[in-house]
Amino acid sequence: MRPRTWVLLLAALFALMQLGTVEGRDTPDSKNYVSYALSLTGVDKREAAAVTIDHYCAGKAAMAHRAQNVDVVRFHAPDPAPRVLQECREQEWRQVEARLAAGETGGQTVPFMPERFMRIFEVRPGYPLVLAPFVALFGVTWGVWAAGVVITCAGGLFAYLVLRTLAAPVPLALTGMALYLVLPCGTTAMRPMTEGLMLALTLAALWGCALVLGGTRPRAGLVLVGGALIALFTVKHSQALFLGACLAAAGVAVVAGRRWRGMPAGRGPVALAAVGCAGVFGTVLVARLLGYPSVSESVQDLLTGHFARPDREEPWAEFFQLQGNFWMEWARRQLWEPVFLAALAAGAVGARRRPAFGAFLVAAACTGFLNQAGHPDINIWGDRLITLAWLLPVLGVPLLLEPVLRRAVVPAQGASVEPVG
Repeated sequence: MRPRTWVLLLAALFALMQLGTVEGRDTPDSKNYVSYALSLTGVDKREAAAVTIDHYCAGKAAMAHRAQNVDVVRFHAPDPAPRVLQECREQEWRQVEARLAAGETGGQTVPFMPERFMRIFEVRPGYPLVLAPFVALFGVTWGVWAAGVVITCAGGLFAYLVLRTLAAPVPLALTGMALYLVLPCGTTAMRPMTEGLMLALTLAALWGCALVLGGTRPRAGLVLVGGALIALFTVKHSQALFLGACLAAAGVAVVAGRRWRGMPAGRGPVALAAVGCAGVFGTVLVARLLGYPSVSESVQDLLTGHFARPDREEPWAEFFQLQGNFWMEWARRQLWEPVFLAALAAGAVGARRRPAFGAFLVAAACTGFLNQAGHPDINIWGDRLITLAWLLPVLGVPLLLEPVLRRAVVPAQGASVEPVG
């Protein structure tokens, strides 16, 4: 079969697997994005609140039903779903009604939380814009599910394209796509949150890096990297800042390494570093001009439990103390179950097979750690903030397996293309 057929088969298989859980993927923040998307379709605040609450609470009820089915003590008890659904609706409506009555009707989102907290989501229109047509066509439940499948499969496709641009054989490129879908990248991307688009756009930027470093389509690659950074700004502007800074650092590192070895720096790494720097300065400038929430506001949000408590007088001192506590506990848990660390190590070894591109791959993976460091909360379900770091094994492991595959290929099948980087 042709490679595109295998890509479509992998995407179709992934979509079929996701039918096992259509409801129950939401996090509390998902309500904000779903209500934003509904507002973009022309629905008023009260209707958006009703549809969003029904969807969110139906998911909680479905999870309660599934949990009781496998509870060894209560599996034969009455179904808790109706009770959970009713209690959830009452609780959500109680909060929303009070805020609507207080005049909190501005913006695109339904006021599920205080205005100061909702401002964080008001400046993230990217994911709601993608979600809106799916919700309009298929309704909230199936629209959210379909959007998740499309976004996740798009990320898998970008992983495939990156590896093919790096001259990896088709089986290894398909392996990269499969790894993206089955590792936590795929699980996280299916949630109604921004992470799916962040992962896909970061891979799009890496594809642009591969095109630039390969020298075949450098202009298209630079446009792709710049476009990905612009799109990331609309999804989550802090991620655009992190990725721009990390790409710039990678470009500088590649240039410095080549100069150290007496090699020409090359235009590609310099151009990518320039685009990364432009992304950083552009993000900071536009965010300030538009009055986006500052870093200090984000720290206060973290330390006050989403502004449920008074602002901290010395937030930065407390924040850095929490950082130390968080990473010590995070390291302890990783050493207890070192699958993630082993995957990162394997990906890093594979990335060394394409030294120049490998620097940009490691840089993109570092944005996952920066994203987590910006919100050191050990209780966030699913380690979703650090998920971007999984891109290192997604692309690095197939490159690590490349010598094994090439030794198995009959030499008569033809010479291989020179790799990028």
